[in-house]
Amino acid sequence: MKTYILNEPGDTTHLQISDQPKPRVSGNDVLVRVKAISINPVDVKTRAGKGVYGRLKTLDPIIIGWDIAGIVEETGDQVTGFKAGDEVFGMINFPGHGKAYAEYVSAPARHLALKPANISFEDAAAATLAALTAYQVLVKKAGVQAGDKVLIHAASGGVGHFAAQIANHLGARVTGTSSAQNRDFVLSLGINEHIDYQTNALEKREGYFDFVFDAVGGSTIERSIPLIKSGGTLISIPTGISEAALARAKALNVEAYFYLVESNGDDMIKIADWLATGVIKPTVSKTFPFEDMALAHKAVESGRTIGKVVVYIK
Repeated sequence: MKTYILNEPGDTTHLQISDQPKPRVSGNDVLVRVKAISINPVDVKTRAGKGVYGRLKTLDPIIIGWDIAGIVEETGDQVTGFKAGDEVFGMINFPGHGKAYAEYVSAPARHLALKPANISFEDAAAATLAALTAYQVLVKKAGVQAGDKVLIHAASGGVGHFAAQIANHLGARVTGTSSAQNRDFVLSLGINEHIDYQTNALEKREGYFDFVFDAVGGSTIERSIPLIKSGGTLISIPTGISEAALARAKALNVEAYFYLVESNGDDMIKIADWLATGVIKPTVSKTFPFEDMALAHKAVESGRTIGKVVVYIK
């Protein structure tokens, strides 16, 4: 089978296409013939030697990627929830060795869900890591409820556009930030208000929000802490929280912490249900054939795409 090997970290030229044996499955694993792969910022960071590269650097070969949608070809002898021919999707072994950049992937059955019939493989792949992150942060960690005032940074991005839809579904009053050119897209997600992050409009909301979902990191964290009311929370997904930011949060009685998504099939089943019923809808702004993986990485690396970037395999 064709796959991409990361021989050493670096630019996109370090993603080398290679012929590898098709994985064998046993026990609780499922062999999936991959039809679509979602590309995330963590893919780009890991390729460059950051992200979760430190967890993988001693492996040989390193095959990055975690988000897949495809067709079950074979199941292990202990698998009961799937059969050959099933259309499935999921985030595989994150933050471990996902091996998703391949024509076939061996995946733990507990990381997969059946793909809803009403969505494409590309849309299903898009609704894995990004949708799971939004779900786990908003529902399982922050416990967002109806009436909460929620701020979502980078609401036009991969995680952000799912977070906006989920927070709206939960009944929160949702504000989303993006550039001015993405305002209409962000408002189309059903949120209450858009704020251009390049202006100082946010600073006028001091002590207003119950919860801030940070998908940007860095100085955005420091900028956001004063916007949260006493007893509120900020969760950041791209970076940790600096000591200075933690001290500022503590002084304002705000909880601030970093969260890393984890593979979870039960959560994928919830995502599948929301996709089937239209609660959430993926936006795939760019698609690339498997042979153009480098171009997909460059698109994500640009930081200028809305929604998701997906690679498809014919």
